[in-house]
Amino acid sequence: MRAGRLWQAPGVDVAAKLWRVSWTFVLLLCALAAVGYAALYSVAGGSPYPYAEPDALRFAAGLAMMLVVAMVDPRWLVRLAWPLYGVSLALLVAVLRFGHVGKGAQRWIELGGLQLQPSELMKIALVLALAAWFRRASWERIGNPLFLVVPVLAIIAPVILILKEPNLGTAVITAAVGGAVMFAAGVRWWKFALVLAPIPLVAKLAYSHLHDYQQARIDTFLHPESDPLGAGYNILQSKIALGSGGMWGQGYLHGTQAHLDFLPEKQTDFIFSIIGEETGFVGAVAVMALLCVIVLAGMVIALRCKNQFGRLLALGISVNFFLYVFVNIAMVMGAIPVGGVPLPLISHGGSAMLTVMFGFGLLMAAYVHRDAAFEDEAEEG
Repeated sequence: MRAGRLWQAPGVDVAAKLWRVSWTFVLLLCALAAVGYAALYSVAGGSPYPYAEPDALRFAAGLAMMLVVAMVDPRWLVRLAWPLYGVSLALLVAVLRFGHVGKGAQRWIELGGLQLQPSELMKIALVLALAAWFRRASWERIGNPLFLVVPVLAIIAPVILILKEPNLGTAVITAAVGGAVMFAAGVRWWKFALVLAPIPLVAKLAYSHLHDYQQARIDTFLHPESDPLGAGYNILQSKIALGSGGMWGQGYLHGTQAHLDFLPEKQTDFIFSIIGEETGFVGAVAVMALLCVIVLAGMVIALRCKNQFGRLLALGISVNFFLYVFVNIAMVMGAIPVGGVPLPLISHGGSAMLTVMFGFGLLMAAYVHRDAAFEDEAEEG
């Protein structure tokens, strides 16, 4: 058998592969999507349109796509990794030239009637490419700085393009996801320390080169009360919504911040504020617990994979989902500046939902083929 092929690979029978799918994980995702449907139904004033029903259809399509991707042999995923990365990078370049401008940012591109946000696809493609790069790397090769040039450049290139959109929140998440995969692959911690050490020194310089709205977000984060009707309005209203929910909430469909239109972007960035207002501390904690269980389930899948490619792929997808959740919830609580990051499978939006489900499809492919081993990994690892 030639190098790159699998030995001890699962059979090609689709029914057998479907049996290996983690249906518990699928049910967790369905439960999270149901939370999103209920929240969006409430945001629209007790109507499935214009948010809940379209998102439910997107989730159904995403779930079908996830199961199809889960059937794909890891050999093909390795072969497609860098081509998909290249396509994603090309889309990031294209969006800067031909992309749709909305709310001061150029982040979307029209493809066949669908508005795609290439930065979302890039995060998944980056995880796939890095997992393919490090899958055969021995400890000695990872310790060689020259071996790290390609993965470092693979992270830096999309981060720069995403910053130009501008989209600071997604750029930070992209860099963090790439760093997490490299760390899991065995890159020494002190190399990350060398990269991170200068950050406080260049923070002031970086601040001066930010866009006006990005500077306003940071200023608002530090002093939201200084402009309660302007830059600080969103975060103050979000805190009011969360606080007014108390322990048990104001009741489903009875959130005042949502239904009296005090809180902007309530169907996207600030959907968690509405959940906290209507279901209270108990409901908000329950949703966070569900999100944490999904992250932990992804980590368990990573640990159960017997090949390095599957481990790194599952871990990267799980970290990406965790960062989505962390940034959004921390943002609406005022713990970090507002960054325009949605809450996955809950916030309204098609591009983010479909890319998240595509990522979970890759994670499930790693789980379905968890017992597979690459012959060239056995030889070189």
